[in-house]
Amino acid sequence: MKTTLALTLLLFTASAHAAVIGKDVSYPAGDTTMRGYLAYDDAVKGKRAGVLVVPEWWGVNDYARKRARMLANEGYVALVVDMYGNGQTADNPADAGKLAGSVNKNPPLALGRFQAAEQFLGKQPNVKKGELAALGYCFGGGVVLNMARAGEPLKSAVSYHGVLATDVAVKPGSIKTKLRVFHGEADPVVPPEQVEAFKLEMDTAKADYMFVAYPGVKHTFTNREADSYAAQFGLPLKYDNAADTDSWTRTLEFLKSTLNND
Repeated sequence: MKTTLALTLLLFTASAHAAVIGKDVSYPAGDTTMRGYLAYDDAVKGKRAGVLVVPEWWGVNDYARKRARMLANEGYVALVVDMYGNGQTADNPADAGKLAGSVNKNPPLALGRFQAAEQFLGKQPNVKKGELAALGYCFGGGVVLNMARAGEPLKSAVSYHGVLATDVAVKPGSIKTKLRVFHGEADPVVPPEQVEAFKLEMDTAKADYMFVAYPGVKHTFTNREADSYAAQFGLPLKYDNAADTDSWTRTLEFLKSTLNND
């Protein structure tokens, strides 16, 4: 009886210590302090692949942190990327648009801030060298696609309801990152002509990509807060559970096939 009780207590103690750790972190990008969020499972021994999470235009918020913890649950080390500096966030479309615009209109700034996050994650003691991927949502989706266009050393990148248009000129064979793009067909933010231009761009660049379009699905379909944002701000957003579930399942399969996480 005592032996059984001791084993039970030992197992309980071990499980209590085996949990996802999530913490706010700071790292420099030039003269600016970036404030992101790092998540990993402390029960996983050895080095693991790292995944950068670039948030929607709201900045480093609870939704982005949630996605990082979901990745940590799958055995990855995840970093939510601060693209605005000093952990700036927005709670309304006007401010969010200004913050996102300040990055989108300055490609060198965007590249430098992404690279700073890349370097910070790559230097974590539990991250394997060279085993990095990136996920991006809305504004962040556009960012990760532009990083792939710029030749950043990512094994794979995923865009969810992301902006597809770009001013970056891409040469055939220059995109080394494997790509997955999840898009809502009823998304007015990313109209059909932008979709067709993106596909032509990727085909011309001979990129390794897959484009998945969900019929009837609108913008921000992975975020359960989309309906609240739509009601509050009159935005064309709507959460879609089926598209959210399918895109996440495909993402995990994609990461498993592109990253060495053993």
